[in-house]
Amino acid sequence: MNDALPVSARGLVKLYGELVAVDHVDLTVEKGDVFGYLGPNGAGKTTSLRMLLGLIRPTEGSIELFGRDPQVAGAKALTGVAGFVEGPTFYPYLTARRNLRLLAAYDDGDSRSRIEELLELVELDDRGDDKVGGYSHGMRQRLGIAAALLREPKLLLLDEPTTGLDPAGMRDMRDLVRRLAGEGITVLLSSHLLTEVEELCNRVAIIRKGRIVYEGQLHDLLATAATGFRLRSPEPDRAKALLLAQPGIGEVTSVDGSLRFQADEEAVAAFSIALGQARIGVTALVPETASLEELFLGMTEGEQKGVEEAVA
Repeated sequence: MNDALPVSARGLVKLYGELVAVDHVDLTVEKGDVFGYLGPNGAGKTTSLRMLLGLIRPTEGSIELFGRDPQVAGAKALTGVAGFVEGPTFYPYLTARRNLRLLAAYDDGDSRSRIEELLELVELDDRGDDKVGGYSHGMRQRLGIAAALLREPKLLLLDEPTTGLDPAGMRDMRDLVRRLAGEGITVLLSSHLLTEVEELCNRVAIIRKGRIVYEGQLHDLLATAATGFRLRSPEPDRAKALLLAQPGIGEVTSVDGSLRFQADEEAVAAFSIALGQARIGVTALVPETASLEELFLGMTEGEQKGVEEAVA
């Protein structure tokens, strides 16, 4: 486990009849990653996670978790691995503490001794004696992470952990993921929330219609975006005419009272000098880089719903 990758999946395929849910997916998660697995609903994220955890068999391809194949090694392949897919499930008529004690009873280690520590970590220590049936969605999500951490995993897989949470619950869940990553746990986070991924992840994979369209460093993906500029002026017509006459300026548009355009820094520097010479006032001239959301939509445009809904 010390040397092997937390996740190495190659050529994963999952067919349901003629429906291709996952189509030759490769994933590599390295130690220390907070890895964002992105895609529209129905793109194949959850099906991929089910295969990684050995919950369903791939039609084709190979999976290794810390060098072990779940289809060959069985439960032993999940040593050091924990998480949940499509939300955690508990006995609603039992308290949180009782649920965790039942889970700890399946473990030969010292899991039970960690229950109080974990309830405090997920901020449920004061509600640990309440029945889970009365918990909010966010509280159940946090209890799910506590359950996943019982055996001190090195790899944590989380499927849409903030879905259905209110803004405060989303903030708390993100803070918790940051704390876990800071303790050295590798996290594979499936999500369709782009702000969440930008805040938490260092590497990402984007899946569209079952296929990976990007895998790599998040900052490298953001660096592929063309840099644009936004200009505001009290004389927009004169500024636009001058802008159109400048070399190295392209894709000029008027949006919400501003002029937006593409240019390199040298062209912008020359344009700013020309504005001063023409005595055209400027209230703003600022760079704008495409967001992860814009890049994501560009890569997944035309995604059709229903792949995972059809196989659920």
